[in-house]
Amino acid sequence: MTAAALSAGPLAEADLDVVELTRRVCDLESVSGDEAALADAIEAAVRSWGLDVMRDGDAVVARTVLDRPERVVLAGHLDTVPLADPPNLPVRREEHPQDGDVLVGRGTCDMKGGVAVQLVLARELGQAVAAGRGPSRDVTFVFYDNEEVEAARNGLGRLARNHPDLLRGDFAILLEPSSAVVEGGCNGTLRVEVVTSGRAAHSARAWRGHNAIHDAAEVLDRLRDHVPREVEVEGLVFREGLNAVKVEGGIAGNVIPDRCVVTVNYRFAPSADVAAAEAYVREVFAGLEVHLTDAAAGALPGLDRPAAADFVARTGTEPLPKYGWTDVARFSELGVPAVNYGPGDNATAHADDERCRVEELHRCLAVLSEWLLADGPARGGDR
Repeated sequence: MTAAALSAGPLAEADLDVVELTRRVCDLESVSGDEAALADAIEAAVRSWGLDVMRDGDAVVARTVLDRPERVVLAGHLDTVPLADPPNLPVRREEHPQDGDVLVGRGTCDMKGGVAVQLVLARELGQAVAAGRGPSRDVTFVFYDNEEVEAARNGLGRLARNHPDLLRGDFAILLEPSSAVVEGGCNGTLRVEVVTSGRAAHSARAWRGHNAIHDAAEVLDRLRDHVPREVEVEGLVFREGLNAVKVEGGIAGNVIPDRCVVTVNYRFAPSADVAAAEAYVREVFAGLEVHLTDAAAGALPGLDRPAAADFVARTGTEPLPKYGWTDVARFSELGVPAVNYGPGDNATAHADDERCRVEELHRCLAVLSEWLLADGPARGGDR
């Protein structure tokens, strides 16, 4: 290792492939709220590769500034959910009976495999610019903290509030696990509390009260009979969902409950805004007491934009809708079309045996590298 690489930390070596980088990024433990060591290592590495770098808390933004006609943003979060017991680190490489050659350990899927892909690309772009072979597009790399916890702490949201100019571009790719298939946009999400009220009484004299939990049957009946909609948006079919996720009521085993709360989660297609989604839920529960507690709009796919269409073509896959809510919605709020595209199967995210296929790491890197570095102008056009 050179002296420069030593000073730039454990992620900056020029000969690290995407598999070893994934291992090193994962083994730098970074449970939500404790991302500083990994952010430090990433900041040191991208600075050593000659990129323009900005730090906000434990979020790192690295950019090329070459006056290209288009800018692409690649984003990924640094944090993970807590380790398993016993800890599922350090990462190990093994042959899985279904998935073949895999890396196993916390963060391999969600989403440090994607972070490692970003780092290899950042190194390649830095080397290309230094050699006079600029990328075909300007690129912004965003590495952010606190995605796995409440939205108020989300590092990408903080960057959008404090430095929205750094997130602007013609197209954004969130390297969340998608099995190396493009997932366009995302559904919105909304939660309400549906409340039923009764009258408390001793359960030995139940006729003197009115049971609010029994009245919640009306809420559950409507949910049971509800038929989720399938909504086509820009050529992708988003499936909605309306489900009870929590029921609370009662204060003691001998008291008729005078209040019951059913928490309902609505996943709605990105063609609707929050106001329209709330109106729909209130229509479903017409005549009942409904309180909105949380909501986030979805994101339109934007796959007709030139950069997005070109990228989808390069992947050679048919895009799918993203049913869950992801941070692509934050880019959508800034007017930047965004997709999810990264290594790893979401089905293993947060599992004790969380894993990522090695083949998907290589495939995502190859697609993005070819797309960003092919046909780049010579350095004479750089700034």
